Amino acid sequence: MTFDSPEYTARLRKPFKPPQVTLKQIHDAVPKHLLKKNAFLSSSYIVRDVGMCAALFLFAAHIPTISQTLANVIRVPADNEWLVRASLWLSYWWWQGIVFAGFFCIAHELGHHALFDSWYANNIPGFLLHSFILAPFFAWKASHNAHHKTVGNIEKDENYVPFTRQHYNLPPQERARRADYKEILEETPLYTAASMLVMQFLGWQLYLRFFALLRVPSESKLAHVQLAAVPTPWDPHDIPKEPTTSLRIRLSLLKNNARKGILASDIALASMLSLLFLAGQHYGWMKVLMMYGPPYLLCNHWIVLVTYLHHSDPSIPHYRKGEWSFLRGAAATVDRPVLGWIGRFFFHNVSHDHVAHHFFSGIPFCEEDNSLIRTVADGKITSTTDNLEEVTRAIRGVLGDDYNYDSTNSFYALYRSFTQCVFIEDEGDIVFYKNVEGEAQRMLAKDSIVTTIQPKSLDDAPKIVVVTGDHEEVMQD
Repeated sequence: MTFDSPEYTARLRKPFKPPQVTLKQIHDAVPKHLLKKNAFLSSSYIVRDVGMCAALFLFAAHIPTISQTLANVIRVPADNEWLVRASLWLSYWWWQGIVFAGFFCIAHELGHHALFDSWYANNIPGFLLHSFILAPFFAWKASHNAHHKTVGNIEKDENYVPFTRQHYNLPPQERARRADYKEILEETPLYTAASMLVMQFLGWQLYLRFFALLRVPSESKLAHVQLAAVPTPWDPHDIPKEPTTSLRIRLSLLKNNARKGILASDIALASMLSLLFLAGQHYGWMKVLMMYGPPYLLCNHWIVLVTYLHHSDPSIPHYRKGEWSFLRGAAATVDRPVLGWIGRFFFHNVSHDHVAHHFFSGIPFCEEDNSLIRTVADGKITSTTDNLEEVTRAIRGVLGDDYNYDSTNSFYALYRSFTQCVFIEDEGDIVFYKNVEGEAQRMLAKDSIVTTIQPKSLDDAPKIVVVTGDHEEVMQD
């Protein structure tokens, strides 16, 4: 019995060859009306999300009264009324955690300037929504935009960069035995489960503070791992020629005049923590903890699950500079129907249409004509689709088999990636994750490394403008 989806299984069976289409082909396939922004509709999504959050807070504030009334209606004995109250709190935590994650997702779109034409209209609500869930908007934005420019590039990407054989101090591939891999990498099921829980509920905070969302070996095996140190205090002479991922992120945060935004984010986080402290003093610490704490942790869980599965999969390649291009990196991600309609509605298509997002990060996810309603056409009721859903259909026709979709249950996919995406080889311009036994799940085709004819000069190459946040980057195809 297998829990893997048919799409995933078929991808593993097919030896990998890099995409051979061009950015121009992809951009030409997308209707230009999808690039238009609708300020009123974009505002309605923000108001909708904030309204749902406020309604759930109001519901939580009245759970004691609601539980008593409900227990009387369904004739629950007084001694068991706590079961009704517990079920109401669990329901609240589930939905509010999803709404909090929706705040992150819509602020993500605002960070890409995908909803409004105005800098202020995008950044002010994005800043406020991220601050409410204790996320540093401008610091995240600087790092995230850098990720979009270098996605899938082992040397330059900043999100979920694979560990290498050297990182774990494994023997060379030609001399390594299965026992060597097991000694260093294999963990007990209990430790694996505990590590996954840490990643899911604390991983976002670890990333914000230490730029780490990593698969960490148990303490007994830390002696095998060589951790790279980050120079501090900042001295240009201390910066290595090949900086670590953590250092690259720190450097990206210090350029492009990001310091003022980072300071504003720090002030906002301190202000939000102060508001929570004052609320605790006024309303009681337990009430504030119950209303904010579990939804916050669940929000962290959804952020990590969605972003981790975008870029960590045994069937998806990572590239070094010899074979990396913007197109290949953008195609090296996976669309997943996380939570089905719930993910589309609350997470604003972040997971369902992530491949399209990497090719068109500045495109609004919502349709110019309201996608929340049904329209009547030719006497029949037809359901409209969101912009990114339509973009996905367009680029899927161009990418063909190079488009990656996986309908595997998201929680199983999380476990599969966590246990199989362990390390990559130190060499090779196109590499796949290997598991704790040193085995890759997907192979390269024999003719996968294709020598391309380079243009005589950059002026001769087709140019595609890729919008990432505040910047317009000219990519050579």
